[in-house]
Amino acid sequence: MREAVLRSHRQAGLARLYGATALACLFACAVPMAPALAQQITAKPVPSGSQMLLAADTLVYDNDKHTVTAVGGVQIDYGGNKLVAQRVVYNRDTKRLVASGAVELINSDGTKINSDHIDITDDFADGFLNALRVETVDKAYFASESAERMGGVLTTFHNGVYTACEPCEDKPDKAPTWRVKARKIIWNGEKKTVRFENSNFEFFGFPLAYLPAFEIADPTVKRKSGFLIPGIVYNNHLGVGVKVPYYFALSPTYDLTVTGSGYTKQGFLGEAEWRQRFDNGQYTLKIAGINQQDPAAFIDSGIHNVNSGEANDPNKFRGMMGTKGQFAINERWNFGWDLLLQTDKEFSRTYNIDGYSDLVHQSSIYLTGLSDRNYFDVRAMRFEVQEDTLSSDPTSRSAKQPWVLPSFDYAYIPDMSVAGGQLSFNVNARVISRNRLDAVLADPGDPNSVNNVRGIEGESSRLSAEAEWKRTFTTDGGLQLTPLLAFRGDAGYVNANSESLTEIEKMAANPAIDTTADMRSSLARYMATLGLEARWPLLFSMPSSSHVLEPTAQVFVRPNEQYVGGLAIPNEDAQSFVFDATTLFERDKFSGYDRIEGGTRANVGFRYSGAYDNGWGTNAIFGQSYQLAGENSFAAPDLVNAGAESGLDKRTSDYVGLVGFNSPSGFSGSLSGRFDEQTFEVRRAEVKAAYSSLPISLSAKYAFIEAQPLYGFTTDRHELTLGASTHLAQNWRLFGTGTYDFQTNVLVKDGVGFAYNDSCFTYIMTYSQTRDTVTKEVSQNIGFNLSFRTLGDFGSSTSAVDTIQ
Repeated sequence: MREAVLRSHRQAGLARLYGATALACLFACAVPMAPALAQQITAKPVPSGSQMLLAADTLVYDNDKHTVTAVGGVQIDYGGNKLVAQRVVYNRDTKRLVASGAVELINSDGTKINSDHIDITDDFADGFLNALRVETVDKAYFASESAERMGGVLTTFHNGVYTACEPCEDKPDKAPTWRVKARKIIWNGEKKTVRFENSNFEFFGFPLAYLPAFEIADPTVKRKSGFLIPGIVYNNHLGVGVKVPYYFALSPTYDLTVTGSGYTKQGFLGEAEWRQRFDNGQYTLKIAGINQQDPAAFIDSGIHNVNSGEANDPNKFRGMMGTKGQFAINERWNFGWDLLLQTDKEFSRTYNIDGYSDLVHQSSIYLTGLSDRNYFDVRAMRFEVQEDTLSSDPTSRSAKQPWVLPSFDYAYIPDMSVAGGQLSFNVNARVISRNRLDAVLADPGDPNSVNNVRGIEGESSRLSAEAEWKRTFTTDGGLQLTPLLAFRGDAGYVNANSESLTEIEKMAANPAIDTTADMRSSLARYMATLGLEARWPLLFSMPSSSHVLEPTAQVFVRPNEQYVGGLAIPNEDAQSFVFDATTLFERDKFSGYDRIEGGTRANVGFRYSGAYDNGWGTNAIFGQSYQLAGENSFAAPDLVNAGAESGLDKRTSDYVGLVGFNSPSGFSGSLSGRFDEQTFEVRRAEVKAAYSSLPISLSAKYAFIEAQPLYGFTTDRHELTLGASTHLAQNWRLFGTGTYDFQTNVLVKDGVGFAYNDSCFTYIMTYSQTRDTVTKEVSQNIGFNLSFRTLGDFGSSTSAVDTIQ
């Protein structure tokens, strides 16, 4: 008895917890809503001309009363509808079927109806049912004391119950997670609605809200006009916001959703999204706008950020327009776009506009083709950095982003081998236009600061084409030799703004850059490569494990890279450069096409993998690279010093390595890094560890990068991220994460959340904070989401809630 009381108190506590997060608000707003999701709960009319198949222990004909009575194990199949009962009486005059005794009716659509007594016409258009229980195809459940069907379109359940939670197999009488009890549940097959009258919403068996009347859509129609479930959000700049969407089902191929959001600090935000579908694709168009009533909420340290409005402008209008689309021209070709226009660079991120709130949004128009051995892609791009700095701020990135008009990639591998080997072709072209010099200027008071030009003001273009042939030979001893031949040609054009060149020439932080030389207005270059790779996989078998050790050596003979060391060529796409174990055996270690690795280079190391009978696995890579002859491209600076202090800018490179493991118990980890070639001092390192096994999941990641002043990073960078998740009970989960920057001593981001999940209900609540590493300004977000299967979602968008998981 005491245990039963404790369980009752626990259930009551859970119900109050959910209710405290605005569950009652959900149903208080439950005016006619769509498109949600009650089920069709009555049989479809029997097609004319259908024959009835009957099986029973006893069949009695009464010619006086014009009845046919089937008794004992009755089974009827009629027009795809199947009925099982202990007794069925059919009256040929009234054309009614009366079934009793553990009656089960399975409709042609798969819906199951259980009742003690059914009285229905033989076309299933009208009837009465007692002690009714209904299970729909997608596991939604109705029950009622009685029900009646009239005219084949209107079904009324008296003292009915609706839920989408499956009954507990061990305790079938246990209350489901949620259910709606109503005096009447009326399904209208003509209007395609299900209406609840005098209803109560119960949670874990406890009533939470009384609903005089509300209506949801019949799922036999996929879309229906009406209010959708409202949402709620909190942000310390915006305040508390409530979103109320309305859905317009205008036609089978297009629809419109209009959303009004009220924020306690910033006022009313309006959104509208148009969607249209075609046989070969679809597109969307979204607009949003607001007149901010409190722009000062965004002011940081007395500086007006982009989203605070100009001085003396208390109601700055902010808005956006975005569109996305994709269409299949045929089975191999696709055309599409993703475009964003907004009044300022951070509006969509500030107000979390769905689909447009990423930190960096790439607007693009593209054409893509793909087949077994061909790939084609051409696209125009513009990058929108949604940051909170003014465009005039020297650190601002958004105003310096280029237009890519266009970028082109093509790859082709012929079906037939050439000289016994594989031939491949690659073509890349790009045209870039930037209307502002993207430069990081040195701080005169900081001797370690550096000038870097990440992009010139003006236009530049390049066309690159490359052919590669390689073939692998395997000796009797297992040694694999792969000779390689490659040839690449480039042609380019640069039209740099003269004022930008003047600014560049003022930069003298890197004396290796000859700023007196003119930037070339046109160029043509080539790179020919003769390479050989030798791999010798060695298998070691032991009683309980097997291991493969693969010593590898490569040598690439090439001429020097052309046009480096001065202003020469802008480097737009090969700036992000990392030398580690994953790039050790790359022929060209630059990340893009604007730079080409030249000179004769050798890469030496080994790969290892191990498998154990107990389920453990291990892997490793270790090696070093050597500049044997010619000019080292990684020691030849460009305007961003790509390759500087990378570990490859010396004749003998730093060591790079990686070792990892995984276990059947859920443990996994890896250690990778770059180490000085003489002292073995750590230059770059990353440590990962994880454990995942019920009820706990843990993860940790530590990253360290030594200062690279010539590359633009004047101090060491090291950061630690921890994450954890635990299942408190069968359906409960608690999770959290945090990221700490050791250099600035700032907890950059942290958050915690908890969630409940079962077959019919999901609840998530999160609290997170982010901090600016310079100003230490804190931004707080609270999000929660309640999802009732077949009824809908309420709360924050799932993208906002999932950010800390």
